[in-house]
Amino acid sequence: MSDATYNADETRGREKPIVWLHGRVETPPFSLQGRLLAGGVLRRVQRGQRLGLPHSRPMPVIGPRCHELRLHDEGRQWRIFYFVGTRVIVVLAIVAKKSTRTPQGVIEGCRRRLSIYLLSHQGGDTP
Repeated sequence: MSDATYNADETRGREKPIVWLHGRVETPPFSLQGRLLAGGVLRRVQRGQRLGLPHSRPMPVIGPRCHELRLHDEGRQWRIFYFVGTRVIVVLAIVAKKSTRTPQGVIEGCRRRLSIYLLSHQGGDTP
Protein backbone atom coordinates (compact mmCIF):
# COMPACT_ATOMS: atom_id res chain seq x y z
CA MET A 1 0.00 0.00 0.00
CA SER A 2 1.28 3.46 -0.82
CA ASP A 3 1.39 6.36 1.62
CA ALA A 4 -1.75 7.79 0.04
CA THR A 5 -4.45 5.12 0.04
CA TYR A 6 -7.90 6.05 -1.16
CA ASN A 7 -11.26 4.47 -0.49
CA ALA A 8 -12.53 2.47 -3.49
CA ASP A 9 -16.08 3.73 -2.90
CA GLU A 10 -15.17 7.37 -3.59
CA THR A 11 -16.76 7.16 -7.02
CA ARG A 12 -20.17 6.75 -5.40
CA GLY A 13 -19.90 10.30 -4.07
CA ARG A 14 -21.27 9.34 -0.67
CA GLU A 15 -18.00 8.82 1.17
CA LYS A 16 -14.89 10.93 1.31
CA PRO A 17 -11.69 9.06 0.48
CA ILE A 18 -9.12 8.61 3.23
CA VAL A 19 -5.51 9.68 2.69
CA TRP A 20 -3.14 7.93 5.11
CA LEU A 21 -0.08 10.08 5.86
CA HIS A 22 1.19 8.24 8.93
CA GLY A 23 0.34 4.92 10.52
CA ARG A 24 -1.88 1.99 9.65
CA VAL A 25 -4.76 0.18 11.35
CA GLU A 26 -3.39 -3.36 11.08
CA THR A 27 -3.45 -6.56 13.08
CA PRO A 28 -1.09 -6.55 14.94
CA PRO A 29 -0.74 -4.20 16.82
CA PHE A 30 -4.55 -3.77 16.76
CA SER A 31 -6.61 -6.86 17.54
CA LEU A 32 -9.09 -7.96 14.91
CA GLN A 33 -11.91 -6.40 16.97
CA GLY A 34 -9.94 -3.16 17.42
CA ARG A 35 -9.27 -2.96 13.70
CA LEU A 36 -12.97 -3.48 12.95
CA LEU A 37 -13.91 -0.80 15.50
CA ALA A 38 -11.44 1.68 13.99
CA GLY A 39 -12.69 0.92 10.48
CA GLY A 40 -16.32 1.37 11.52
CA VAL A 41 -15.69 4.71 13.20
CA LEU A 42 -13.59 5.96 10.27
CA ARG A 43 -16.38 4.93 7.90
CA ARG A 44 -18.81 7.11 9.88
CA VAL A 45 -16.39 10.04 9.50
CA GLN A 46 -16.13 9.35 5.76
CA ARG A 47 -19.91 9.52 5.50
CA GLY A 48 -19.91 12.95 7.10
CA GLN A 49 -21.17 12.06 10.57
CA ARG A 50 -20.04 14.45 13.27
CA LEU A 51 -18.75 12.41 16.16
CA GLY A 52 -18.42 13.63 19.70
CA LEU A 53 -17.12 12.18 22.92
CA PRO A 54 -16.37 9.44 23.73
CA HIS A 55 -15.36 8.57 20.14
CA SER A 56 -13.92 11.85 18.91
CA ARG A 57 -12.91 15.28 20.06
CA PRO A 58 -11.67 18.39 18.26
CA MET A 59 -7.92 19.04 18.23
CA PRO A 60 -7.60 22.76 17.39
CA VAL A 61 -4.03 22.64 18.73
CA ILE A 62 -3.17 20.75 15.52
CA GLY A 63 -5.29 22.88 13.22
CA PRO A 64 -8.81 23.76 12.14
CA ARG A 65 -11.01 20.76 11.31
CA CYS A 66 -8.59 18.41 13.08
CA HIS A 67 -9.86 15.74 15.44
CA GLU A 68 -8.76 12.80 17.56
CA LEU A 69 -10.50 9.43 17.44
CA ARG A 70 -10.36 7.67 20.79
CA LEU A 71 -10.37 3.87 20.59
CA HIS A 72 -10.05 1.16 23.25
CA ASP A 73 -8.61 -2.18 22.15
CA GLU A 74 -7.79 -5.07 24.49
CA GLY A 75 -6.49 -2.93 27.34
CA ARG A 76 -4.77 -0.39 25.09
CA GLN A 77 -5.90 3.08 24.15
CA TRP A 78 -5.34 4.26 20.59
CA ARG A 79 -5.58 7.71 19.07
CA ILE A 80 -6.13 8.44 15.40
CA PHE A 81 -5.54 12.09 14.54
CA TYR A 82 -7.28 13.26 11.39
CA PHE A 83 -8.24 16.32 9.33
CA VAL A 84 -11.71 16.67 7.79
CA GLY A 85 -11.42 18.35 4.41
CA THR A 86 -14.26 19.26 2.12
CA ARG A 87 -13.53 16.27 -0.14
CA VAL A 88 -11.13 14.06 1.80
CA ILE A 89 -10.26 12.74 5.27
CA VAL A 90 -6.52 12.92 6.03
CA VAL A 91 -5.12 10.58 8.70
CA LEU A 92 -2.23 12.46 10.29
CA ALA A 93 -1.09 9.91 12.89
CA ILE A 94 -2.04 6.74 14.72
CA VAL A 95 -0.49 6.34 18.16
CA ALA A 96 -0.93 4.20 21.25
CA LYS A 97 -1.90 6.39 24.18
CA LYS A 98 0.64 6.24 26.98
CA SER A 99 -0.10 9.39 28.99
CA THR A 100 -2.98 11.69 29.86
CA ARG A 101 -1.81 14.43 27.48
CA THR A 102 -0.96 14.22 23.81
CA PRO A 103 2.84 14.42 23.51
CA GLN A 104 4.11 17.62 21.90
CA GLY A 105 6.06 15.58 19.34
CA VAL A 106 2.84 13.96 18.12
CA ILE A 107 1.13 17.34 17.83
CA GLU A 108 4.08 18.83 15.94
CA GLY A 109 4.29 15.81 13.63
CA CYS A 110 0.57 16.12 12.81
CA ARG A 111 0.93 19.86 12.14
CA ARG A 112 3.91 19.25 9.87
CA ARG A 113 2.20 16.49 7.88
CA LEU A 114 -0.98 18.55 7.48
CA SER A 115 0.96 21.62 6.37
CA ILE A 116 2.95 19.64 3.79
CA TYR A 117 -0.21 17.94 2.53
CA LEU A 118 -2.13 21.18 2.14
CA LEU A 119 0.81 22.95 0.47
CA SER A 120 1.30 20.06 -1.95
CA HIS A 121 -2.34 20.40 -2.93
CA GLN A 122 -2.07 24.18 -3.46
CA GLY A 123 -3.90 25.03 -0.25
CA GLY A 124 -6.81 22.74 -1.09
CA ASP A 125 -7.73 19.46 0.46
CA THR A 126 -8.33 17.30 -2.60
CA PRO A 127 -5.91 14.58 -3.70
